[in-house]
Amino acid sequence: MFLSLAFLAATSALVSAGPGVDQQISSLETGNSSLLRYPTQFTQGIIPKAIHSHNDYWRDVPLLTALSFGVASVEADVWLANGTLYVGHEIQALTQDRTFDSLYVQPLVEIVKGQNPVTPFDVNISQVNGVFDTSSGTPLQLLVDIKTDGEETFPFVVKALEPLRELGYLTTFSNGSLKQSAVTVVGTGNTPLDGVKSLSPRDVFFDAPLTGLTDTTSNTTWDATLSPLASTNYAVAVGWSGIGNISEAQSANITQFIQDAHARGITARFWGSPGWPISARNNIWRKLVDSGADWLNADDLEAASAF
Repeated sequence: MFLSLAFLAATSALVSAGPGVDQQISSLETGNSSLLRYPTQFTQGIIPKAIHSHNDYWRDVPLLTALSFGVASVEADVWLANGTLYVGHEIQALTQDRTFDSLYVQPLVEIVKGQNPVTPFDVNISQVNGVFDTSSGTPLQLLVDIKTDGEETFPFVVKALEPLRELGYLTTFSNGSLKQSAVTVVGTGNTPLDGVKSLSPRDVFFDAPLTGLTDTTSNTTWDATLSPLASTNYAVAVGWSGIGNISEAQSANITQFIQDAHARGITARFWGSPGWPISARNNIWRKLVDSGADWLNADDLEAASAF
């Protein structure tokens, strides 16, 4: 059968047409086209996830690795020595270079600045973009776990945050109003509750005791203006190993603690759950998520982000 002249003409037109989509993509990329660049693409395509990077400073690259997986909460253990806050899990792990300022404060200043460029288009914009390009209203939660004396160390933590504070990048409670910004700082470990209560304006908050929110002897009204987060040791509060069936009492404890937090507008986190065997870890993660826990406390960020 002979091909029609019309078909041959159409085929010829297709063959002689411009480059295909893959070739055009390659051309734009290799040519470093300005069409492919925009100011806030530092975390382009990364979806924030309610994961807490436990002992984040243990990563080969602290903070940035967590952000690369979309982790929306990171943790730094800080030790006060000679007026400087050093970061590490124990004294023997401290170095002169690894400070709270160098690992967290200054990188966050630069990242958030990058997400809030000064351009002809930002006239009258008062809202600060957070670190995630796909969800600019999602703050990064920064837990500061004070390891040295809390009363002595806390003022240094507050002072260390000044570079973020002066740019308006810290979530702040002032004059009865809570204003969310790019970074929400929560003190834990030896952080003094009275020190946090006395801050005015308050831009460092307190990691509340998840199992003690209903304790009437604490002389504290727990809510999100004081404690956006409440945490507890999973092994103590629950204890299920993740192997076999969870007991009704253990399951009820998880539910009750989470409900206590949510009733006060506070998010719930369980730390210290087993990380191995992997199947047991995943069983615990699934139970916590299904029960409404807000943060998945994780050491393996890749596994948590894919969970």
